[in-house]
Amino acid sequence: MKKEDCFYLGKIVSKYSFKGELLIKLDTDQPELYEDLDAMFIEVRNTLLPFFIERSQLHKSDLLRVQFEDVTNEADADSLIKSDVYLPLEFLPKLEGNKFYFHEVIGFTMEDINYGKVGTIVGINDSTAQALFEVENNGKEILIPMNDEFIEKVDRKNKTVFVKTPEGLIDLYL
Repeated sequence: MKKEDCFYLGKIVSKYSFKGELLIKLDTDQPELYEDLDAMFIEVRNTLLPFFIERSQLHKSDLLRVQFEDVTNEADADSLIKSDVYLPLEFLPKLEGNKFYFHEVIGFTMEDINYGKVGTIVGINDSTAQALFEVENNGKEILIPMNDEFIEKVDRKNKTVFVKTPEGLIDLYL
């Protein structure tokens, strides 16, 4: 399994017992969706390896307590602490309406209600306080704040995100 075919689920933060149980800090608003998994991928030395789950249960809201089949002692568990955990993209719940996953809109066309076609969404920059759409227009990069007030409609069928940006924002880049 390749990382680009997966999404980040969380990080193994600590041991829970001397029998190899681990606690995974989940990066989700809906931890209950991931309570009954059969397996997950753990990044070990830059490779995603499948680990099969013997049992798991939610622990203190956003922690998942997991016993993996082949992790049966403290030494095995210690070797996995601070490892990232991934699941295949098909495990993501489907979003509807104007909600979307960042990876989902890459390649979509962006259209502004007033300006017209802005360009193609080539990336999402979420390293700033406000996440930004990175839109490519004839070799120029346009950064549009990912603000709920700007996003008018996400048209998955036609792969288009419609926005209504403040007047002059797009012209700043062109």
